[in-house]
Amino acid sequence: MPRFIDNGDNTITDTKTSLIWTKNTIAKDVEHEAAEKAVADLDGSWRLPTIEELRELIDYTKRGPAIDTEAFPDTESDWYWTSTPVAGYEDAARWVVYFSNGNVHGLRYYDACVRAVRAGQ
Repeated sequence: MPRFIDNGDNTITDTKTSLIWTKNTIAKDVEHEAAEKAVADLDGSWRLPTIEELRELIDYTKRGPAIDTEAFPDTESDWYWTSTPVAGYEDAARWVVYFSNGNVHGLRYYDACVRAVRAGQ
């Protein structure tokens, strides 16, 4: 069984975690507040992923972007937001994943891309 299944409705199911992801990046170069709004505008079941969830998508055998591009074809080689606060900066910083090479970093005042997630059925 493949790791990622295209559901035919612009969503991807991860068979390893049972999470459902948006196939496409839903926003680019936005602040964290705008990232939260972009996810909220989808419908009530979507949310920003935690750092642990988003890290699961990293494919360290790939670079530029470090992700399965058959499953997630429009992934930018850029930062992607998570919902996880950075300790000591809870009001201003969230962890981000850099899909150019899979680096993880606490980001404060910069823009990043958005991919949404929801629980599987």
